[in-house]
Amino acid sequence: MLRIIDDRTGEPTEIRPGLVRVHAHVAGTDTSALRVLLVADVLARALELGGTPVVTVGAPPAALRVRADDLGIRPTEPDAPGVGRALHVLGARDSAPAGVHLEVAPATGPADSGAPPPVVRLALLARPRREPADLGTAALTEARDTLLRWRKAVAAWATNPSKPIPEQVRQELRAAWEDDLDVPAVLAALRRVEGADDMPDGARFETYAYADRLLGLELTREIGAQT
Repeated sequence: MLRIIDDRTGEPTEIRPGLVRVHAHVAGTDTSALRVLLVADVLARALELGGTPVVTVGAPPAALRVRADDLGIRPTEPDAPGVGRALHVLGARDSAPAGVHLEVAPATGPADSGAPPPVVRLALLARPRREPADLGTAALTEARDTLLRWRKAVAAWATNPSKPIPEQVRQELRAAWEDDLDVPAVLAALRRVEGADDMPDGARFETYAYADRLLGLELTREIGAQT
């Protein structure tokens, strides 16, 4: 069950079964606003993976919506007042109505860094949401190298017979994202799987494909492209 620390009260809140409305509160078009939309997107994915029905609500400016589309952030919908529990994703200095608040620290970096959108997405996901993110050259280079390596590895692992995800690994992944949406811990778990000598490649493939339902990094994109 997803457990979120309400940044308004500092108290942990368990998100129990039932419809949830994830409100993405953005007004600008900068990278900080884009990060708010990304956190809302990952939050909705985490809820869905736990079997919770969710609708993402918001009205981002058109220019921001274009950037969000490039990053694979799913569209928001008009609000449905009074239907379902409200989770509010917002900038650290912004305000929102009553409900659970997930604050997102600012992100700096050019609107057009020239980096592929999945690289930008990974660079933003790599930082805890309460810590500032800097899409500078170092962060984007690290994200690019990681994404290229993982996609190549997933494509190679896919050529082996499929094996189930080890239950301990599945629990580790779920425990990470269900504990206050700790995406960096999910990425750390994938790095351990990448270097595990005792895991069959088929299980590695299934692990990465499963985690990518949360991350949205298109990690299986290179399957079939290798010669």
